[in-house]
Amino acid sequence: MRITKRTNLAMRVLMFCGVNDDRLVTKSEIATLCNTSENHLAQVINQLGQLGYLHTQRGRHGGLRLARPMAQIVVGEVFRDIEAGVPLAECFADMDNTCPLTNACRLRIAIADAVEAFYAHLDGITLDALVCGNGALAAILMPHCDGAKSAVPA
Repeated sequence: MRITKRTNLAMRVLMFCGVNDDRLVTKSEIATLCNTSENHLAQVINQLGQLGYLHTQRGRHGGLRLARPMAQIVVGEVFRDIEAGVPLAECFADMDNTCPLTNACRLRIAIADAVEAFYAHLDGITLDALVCGNGALAAILMPHCDGAKSAVPA
């Protein structure tokens, strides 16, 4: 199984906001510290906002923050929400499936079961479990921490 770039980035955004939960953060800060483009990040932030994970505030003093407590953000739910609509294999695609084995394939069932087991495991992990007490993560994702100062351009 492979996680999409969008899901990976969504988790980075949520962790960034979790580490910096005392303030609004900017898209530019996240892009710099998470090594991604602001354009791609904007799409992910928009989706996370629509899904109710982020609160965004426009304007000169705008930014974003978590829309709910970290203990209420379940990693399995985030993965399901972001990955929704992305077929794992051709046989899971409604429109683009040309596989002649689909109706008789037991591998398809095994893969679906494995994916559900993967998500079920992630359902036991919340954002606070990833962020709280993780000093190494804070050193990377907090621009005002000594460990991260060198990553932010002056």
